[in-house]
Amino acid sequence: MTLPCSLTRRLLLPLFLLLLRLLLVSLQWRASSPAIIMSLKNQRTTHHSRAPTLRANQTTCPIFSGAWVRDDSLPLYQYTCPFIDPEFNCQMYGRPDSGYLKYRWKPLNCELPGFSGVEFLERMKGKSVMFVGDSLGKNQWESLVCLIHADAPQTSTQMARGDPLSTLKFLDYGVTISFYKARYLVDIDVVQGRRVLQLDDISGNGNAWREADVLSFNTGHWWSHTGSLQEWDVMESGGTYYQDMDRGVAMERALRTWAKWVDANVDRTRTSLFFLAISPTHYNPAEWSAGATAITTIKNCYGETVPMSGTAYPGEYLEQMRVIDEVLKDMHNPAYLLDITMLSALRKDGHPSIYSGELSPAQRAHPDRYADCSHWCLPGLPDTWNQLFYTALFY
Repeated sequence: MTLPCSLTRRLLLPLFLLLLRLLLVSLQWRASSPAIIMSLKNQRTTHHSRAPTLRANQTTCPIFSGAWVRDDSLPLYQYTCPFIDPEFNCQMYGRPDSGYLKYRWKPLNCELPGFSGVEFLERMKGKSVMFVGDSLGKNQWESLVCLIHADAPQTSTQMARGDPLSTLKFLDYGVTISFYKARYLVDIDVVQGRRVLQLDDISGNGNAWREADVLSFNTGHWWSHTGSLQEWDVMESGGTYYQDMDRGVAMERALRTWAKWVDANVDRTRTSLFFLAISPTHYNPAEWSAGATAITTIKNCYGETVPMSGTAYPGEYLEQMRVIDEVLKDMHNPAYLLDITMLSALRKDGHPSIYSGELSPAQRAHPDRYADCSHWCLPGLPDTWNQLFYTALFY
């Protein structure tokens, strides 16, 4: 039976309109999907726990695995940089060799981007960077401002040194780079004449950090100091005072206080967050010399002029690093770990030793007692920390 034409048209018209609508939707998706894909590719995450992708080769590069290679174009600045403290200025205080300045960190399967102080200032225009922690954080802060100053020497600067806060402003760019001394990160209060290390409280120090656009924290060395070298008389945790406790336990409690404060108070949509891994010391030559005795009191970084070879450090994994790893892992939004421990452990040649402005001539005559095998010469190793910091921040 043949349907009337009018009835056929009434039946086919809705079907035609449905097909036309499906075709239009398909065309709209094809047109918009490249833009959507590009938008996803161009999004910059604020979660810093993964290794950065380098623009140079578009691959994710494990930048903390590698080896030290000779590079005669180094260093990027000289010991005459006006921002170096005497304790780090090895060349000024008589270090006779300079080979330790000529080593570049080479990741296993990529090249790090070169450090550009001008690019740093342009990208950070109107913003602030703050290093918080102990003298290793200060070591890194002074290295960074010297690297920038050497690349932009005509830029006007204004330095204000204080305790606990020191700040250098690059006035032409509105960039502020600061160091805030907080060796344990948590607060130390004076109660009835006693210095109390508050393992559960960071609010006093934390108020100074809130507005920074980039925050880099560190702690570690001061947790092992005892007697007159420690900055506190008692610890307080959970309402109880302690004359002392296991230092690893104390450090973990303090770091969990820090992590809780960061998760609650740092806006990660606007603030980049870093944590500097433990900087190793070189007081025990048994860790790098097969011929040395297992136990020694000699500060044997004295006289060391070359790095250890290879890509792995033969010494022990630091317990403090286990604590840091565990705390960062449990954070709601973990800090990016600037994992410099292994690459720094290979640099037994990079310490001030006796060439520190903090030592008297009489002390320099006794390297077995007074050599500094904890901090680092500037120029020197912290320049590599900052090249890695620069890579993680911008790439």
